[in-house]
Amino acid sequence: MTEQTEQAAPTHLVVRNDEEQYSIWWLGRELPAGWHAEGFQGTEDACLAHIAEVWTDMRPASLRRRMEQLS
Repeated sequence: MTEQTEQAAPTHLVVRNDEEQYSIWWLGRELPAGWHAEGFQGTEDACLAHIAEVWTDMRPASLRRRMEQLS
């Protein structure tokens, strides 16, 4: 593998918990309890860019639901 290929090889995956909070995790490692693969994998930078694109509301899902009930 060339250095350029190694840099482009997926190293991380995007994970999400039940509160719809996102993070990244090393590809191939067992996920911590409560976290699920979101379906995107790539380099660390690519995963972080994906999270910035899809995670537009930082509030936990339970807080968003509660606030919707109050309005």
